Amino acid sequence: MANLDSHVASILDANNSDDEDALIASLEDSPALDAFREQRIQQLHSEFTRAKAQKNEGFGNYTEIKEEKALMDLTTSVKYAVVHFAKDDFARCGVMDGHLEALAPKHFDTRFLKMNVENAPFLVTKLKIQVLPCVLAFVNGVSVDRIVGFEGLGYTQDTFKTKDLEARLLQSGVIQRAKATGDASIKFGVTKAKKDDSDDGDDWD
Repeated sequence: MANLDSHVASILDANNSDDEDALIASLEDSPALDAFREQRIQQLHSEFTRAKAQKNEGFGNYTEIKEEKALMDLTTSVKYAVVHFAKDDFARCGVMDGHLEALAPKHFDTRFLKMNVENAPFLVTKLKIQVLPCVLAFVNGVSVDRIVGFEGLGYTQDTFKTKDLEARLLQSGVIQRAKATGDASIKFGVTKAKKDDSDDGDDWD
């Protein structure tokens, strides 16, 4: 059994009381509590400052990148990055966009990026991207997971939930905590897209 905190013991002895409210009131004047409060305020201030700096750098947003070099620079300069290789006229890419847009503001330590495959011929070849949507998870510039189509997301024929995608990204280590709530799902779009009967996504190669 753990020993009684010495500060608590001294207050109990001095007050000869077992009233918890009186004990807490006594502790509010404690120098140790003041030091802890000050330390916590400093910690929160540091977190807030870091969050503001990250927001200015694009964290918290789902951002489309237009140039391959810019994308390579980003994925190697941040610790965590999720990149969606897409085509705007593919319905499943639109579905994936919606889920990534929902996740980006919830996971401030991860950059959520989109790259149109037509702007990235070198990366498409190097990364062997053949089916869309294709989502790659990067940790310290190294690809740690690849989601091809809706594979492994527990989707129904028309939908899958944001929390399904979040769970997959959490498993890969590119995000740190589960924050998606509810059963939000995004319906398959039918505008602009060719019908594709395959379950893996759109083969555009």
